[in-house]
Amino acid sequence: MITSPLQRPSLWRQAAALRRLDWTLIFAVFVLSVIGALLVWSATRVGPIGLPKDPHAFLKRHLLNLLIGFGLGALVTVLDYRLLRAYAPFLYALSCIGLIAVLSPLGDTINGSHSWIVLGGGFQVQPSEFGKVGLVILLAMLLGEPRDGEVGPGYRDILLGLALAALPAVLIMLQPDLGTTLVFGAVVMGMLAISGAPKRWMIGLVALAASAAFAVWYFGFLKPYQIARFTAFANPAADPRGAGYNAQQARIAVGSGGFSGKGLFNGEQTAGHFVPEQQTDFIFTVAGEELGFVGALVILVLLGIVLWHGLRIASQAMDLFGTLVASGVVCWLAFQTFENVGMTLGIMPITGLPLPFLSYGGSATFANMIALGLLQAVHLRSHNV
Repeated sequence: MITSPLQRPSLWRQAAALRRLDWTLIFAVFVLSVIGALLVWSATRVGPIGLPKDPHAFLKRHLLNLLIGFGLGALVTVLDYRLLRAYAPFLYALSCIGLIAVLSPLGDTINGSHSWIVLGGGFQVQPSEFGKVGLVILLAMLLGEPRDGEVGPGYRDILLGLALAALPAVLIMLQPDLGTTLVFGAVVMGMLAISGAPKRWMIGLVALAASAAFAVWYFGFLKPYQIARFTAFANPAADPRGAGYNAQQARIAVGSGGFSGKGLFNGEQTAGHFVPEQQTDFIFTVAGEELGFVGALVILVLLGIVLWHGLRIASQAMDLFGTLVASGVVCWLAFQTFENVGMTLGIMPITGLPLPFLSYGGSATFANMIALGLLQAVHLRSHNV
């Protein structure tokens, strides 16, 4: 087949765009996804209570989620991220509508959190995951366009950003989902700092956050199980069969793996399902037991590569909007990684956040891959492709 001269420039541009993708970032996410699929398979192939009769059901669904997720990431990559400014209010409104729908009769409770909309066929949607994407893009729009004569965002932009971020955060707290609310807080603080917001605002927000946390605790806005989780974090041995059970069993599983692990599919704690939700929130315990310190370290290094490349993309972006989009994604993934691994090791309270690119879960997988696509989109345009 002969290619006409008119087609060649387009083909060349497409080939150049492919070459200029951050392939190291893609490779790191791909390897993490493969490792995650193996860990999900190990955690679910021996039937715990509530597992479908097919021992490969979770694996099949997870692989389908990954396939769809990579497709979504590819679609976002080819978009000109600068056009997202115009759609930021729409994406934000859509995420808020999803969060409101969760609190309506359409929502369903799974594992104590009213955070899901059940679609049938074993599939559920968690709108709060997509709310992270909407928040990052909205804040980038508000904080990424300083007014005339201003170096960073003005107080009106900051106040508007905080007010708009508070609405989905409150809706998520009503589910209740403390973990995702904390992710929102980390994203807001990180993006404000990167945007050049005055230090007095940052200090004031930290003080306000501390006061709000105290008020939430003092006036009893937390659910009993959430209070029990914090109590168990402070003293896991106080209730080893109750609130401290998850944390204690998680550390036993990780510690039993030793340096090199017991081998994939050979974890006794994993096979016995001593740690609940090992395919989702506690996926790192499977890695610790079966792959040991070496395998867990490889996972952390790969996650570190993802975050490092995200920061490098943010620093090389062609405009402040792109810098803030990439920075917001990094803040989101970094906090979620630290919280998930930390709660597994007992250095953070249990909040129910999945580990990016490894944990089972359709909504989380889709949101993470969209975040990957945003990073790639900013990276491509920083090179004027």
